[in-house]
Amino acid sequence: MEQSLNERLNEVSIHFSKSQRALANYIVEHCDKAAFLTANKLGEAVGVSESTVVRFAVRLGYEGYPEMQRAVQELIRNRLTAVQRLDVTASLLEEQNVLRSVMREDIDRISTTLNHVDPAVFDDAVHRILSAKRIYIIGLRSSSALAEFLYFYFNLIFDDVRILTSSSSSVLSEQLLRAEKGDAVIGISFPRYSRMTVDALEYAHSRGADVIAITDSPVSPLQQHADCALYAESDTASFVDSLVAPMSLINALVVAAGMHRREALRQVFGDLENIWDKYEVYRKTENR
Repeated sequence: MEQSLNERLNEVSIHFSKSQRALANYIVEHCDKAAFLTANKLGEAVGVSESTVVRFAVRLGYEGYPEMQRAVQELIRNRLTAVQRLDVTASLLEEQNVLRSVMREDIDRISTTLNHVDPAVFDDAVHRILSAKRIYIIGLRSSSALAEFLYFYFNLIFDDVRILTSSSSSVLSEQLLRAEKGDAVIGISFPRYSRMTVDALEYAHSRGADVIAITDSPVSPLQQHADCALYAESDTASFVDSLVAPMSLINALVVAAGMHRREALRQVFGDLENIWDKYEVYRKTENR
């Protein structure tokens, strides 16, 4: 198992120089700030050079500063309150072009997700979904948008798809009462993780259902109850949960499932087009 940042700090701290010890102390005492500082800004905060910060990251066994920064972010991923996230967002953006900054960061999240998703795990998730008798989807709070999107399209592809919505764990468990071996339960949650989603996956796992987690990292509490887990980058810092990379990953799941069921889906869409035309679901446009 990969070492955590704290384990690495404890292992090599006896050999730190004065500058390295200052960096370690700052990270431990101010990890909520250090997690989102560039190497240059972290150096300024501690009073050392940017190159010293980079060498410190390598000294800890990371490939470079970005990898160490992600490790620091893991430490505080589920700790930041909404107020703290708002303050971090303000300090990071400062006077930057918000539109350009936010969209570039979302592009980076999709790129990072693409590079880190294991194709074999993705194919395993698709196989479990295609083989399921029933499919349950749960995503609460901001993740409810992702769950609704997945449900909308899976409901067109599969015969028995259910979306779970509730205000209590007991009611969620009641909705999962008949989940069993041969069913698939898809849980979606990102920091700050929904306790009810975690509880629902734990219950589904105890029932023998295939549990698929869509979350942000191997340290996510969803992962411990999952038969397979797909990871997408989310924004730990912003007060707005960035759903761009998770949505792209879910979009890929929908397309993969649809391609496996394309002949049946062709018939479904043909029938739907007739219904849409009959009841004028979509506004018709005139050719000009």
